[in-house]
Amino acid sequence: MREDLGMIRVAAVSPKMLVANPDYNVREIVACIKEATVQRATIIVLPELSITGYTCGDLFAQGVLYEKAMAALDQLAHETSHVDAVVVVGMPIYIENNFYNCAVLLQKGEIKGVVPKTFIPNYKEFYEDRWFASGNTMSRERKTIHLKEKEIPFGNLIFTDLKNDIKIGIEICEDVWAPISPGTHLSLNGAHVVLNLSASNEMVGKSDYRRTLIAQESAKNMCGYIYAASSVHESTTDLVFSGDCMICENGNVLALGKRFQRDSAILYGDIDIERLKFERVQGQNFEKCTTFYSKRDAYQPIPLNPLYLLMEGDTLGRVYPKTPFVPEKDAVINERCEEIFNIQAAGLAKRIEHIGTSKVVVGISGGLDSTLALLVCIETFKLLGMDSKNIIGITMPGFGTTDKTYNNAQLLMKHLNIQMKEINISNSVMQHFEDIGHDPKVHDVTYENAQARERTQILMDIANKEKGIVIGTGDLSETALGWATYNGDHMSMYAVNVSIPKTLVRFIIEWVMNNKFEDPILRNTLQNILDTPISPELLPPDEAGEIAQKTEDTVGPYILHDFFLYYTIRFGMRPKKLLYIAQSTFEGDYSKDVIKKWLVLFYKRFFSQQFKRSCMPDGPKVGTVSLSPRGDWRMPSDADVSIWIQELE
Repeated sequence: MREDLGMIRVAAVSPKMLVANPDYNVREIVACIKEATVQRATIIVLPELSITGYTCGDLFAQGVLYEKAMAALDQLAHETSHVDAVVVVGMPIYIENNFYNCAVLLQKGEIKGVVPKTFIPNYKEFYEDRWFASGNTMSRERKTIHLKEKEIPFGNLIFTDLKNDIKIGIEICEDVWAPISPGTHLSLNGAHVVLNLSASNEMVGKSDYRRTLIAQESAKNMCGYIYAASSVHESTTDLVFSGDCMICENGNVLALGKRFQRDSAILYGDIDIERLKFERVQGQNFEKCTTFYSKRDAYQPIPLNPLYLLMEGDTLGRVYPKTPFVPEKDAVINERCEEIFNIQAAGLAKRIEHIGTSKVVVGISGGLDSTLALLVCIETFKLLGMDSKNIIGITMPGFGTTDKTYNNAQLLMKHLNIQMKEINISNSVMQHFEDIGHDPKVHDVTYENAQARERTQILMDIANKEKGIVIGTGDLSETALGWATYNGDHMSMYAVNVSIPKTLVRFIIEWVMNNKFEDPILRNTLQNILDTPISPELLPPDEAGEIAQKTEDTVGPYILHDFFLYYTIRFGMRPKKLLYIAQSTFEGDYSKDVIKKWLVLFYKRFFSQQFKRSCMPDGPKVGTVSLSPRGDWRMPSDADVSIWIQELE
């Protein structure tokens, strides 16, 4: 049985049209609706006054135009009587001696409700007051209007799919430009998706501002937002329109239309309703704002037939990046890496100043994480005007150390001009094995963890001796999977990498390499470290002296685990949905069975290893996903994972 994905496909339509020709316009609208339904769009939004055209001017008062508009509405209802999708068109409606600029919502040919425009622009190039009244007063005074021999809901309406718990609100063009928009009130009263029927003209720079405005509207209201604007076929007497369309979700632009198209244009986007609900639950100020400002009795709930939810097996229109922690554009990556690096250094600088120490101790393995931690220490000491020789780097070769990582560690410390120490742990660990009665030929977890704890003991004791602090090197991915030895590399006095995922660590190192250093040997060493397989090096090398113990062979690819982590923690995505989206995203890279295998392991480790996170050291939060038990993630150490695994099985 196919499961739904908690997502709906929506369409913003800018049809080809003729000004003041409802017959032509409705034919084009119907053609667009038919195309959108083939693509499984469940909400279809047309522009403001799309049946008549926005630029009719004084023709709006002509009875013949209004009669044709009403006849076109009849035709639209007839042509969509079989359409399950919600269709929203714009047209003038005459009520008690005034025309109102309205949105009409239809489903299966039935007019479900009419929403009037609240804010009527009457400045510069706009003079809508000449033809239309604001719906503000009328919306308060009456709940229905007589239309097509029926009483139709009117005013402040929230259209509701009760089965799927999806609520829809409507505002019109200028409404979103108001300091407090109707869309904000609709969202506070439960609307998950806000529709905007628009006729915004073009001027230099206006499209950039408009797109920023719509994205921010969806962000502050934690909603989906569908914006459909009039096309180039509106009158060009004084203005030019472009058919600008966009679909946003909680601040993210899911789809952006191409402006100035001569033919009808349809823009599609998949809005994740489950994600929006999760965001609102997590953002408690949203509910508080609802309590302060919403007027629930002012909004009528209007029932809809159930909307189609995208299902497993449907092709998704939205793209999920394989590395969600890493921006897709190079310029943004550089900006993000610089910001993160500065946050890390600022956090460590504050800790050093507060303690009053002048020394830090870092274990240097020649791997990614310890390299980043050391680079942060170098930057911090520059900020504080302190001597880099007070950074004590300790390399501690053991049973699994290879020449490559050992040499990289040595070169890194030397060319960063820090104090270098080398302490071989082999003899100490062998003595420890004898003390506890462990056979060193048995390469089990005791064999591995004894080395990790010996290294931590050395770091802690030297920190005491030097009156310094131990800098933690573990990253967010390791924290999520519990890939650390309890009270071994799990422990430090300040953990600078603690909220940076593995897939992002290498980008930050690369940014530092390209922007902070000119020494060719240092840059070459950093590149060698970037090219080295990820390993704790706790098991002996292979016969060729190369790394035999590769972390990703044991726990799975970090690119998958970071994907799982991001969508589980950031958006609360349930297992089946996450599996399907991961399968779609990594198609061609990993099979469904492989993805499922590592997803099961992710959940098992994430739950079983919470006890390590419950007592993890301090460290700076740098992004939206953090597992600090003091702030972002509070989870019982003995929570049961069964229902997460059962859903996958």
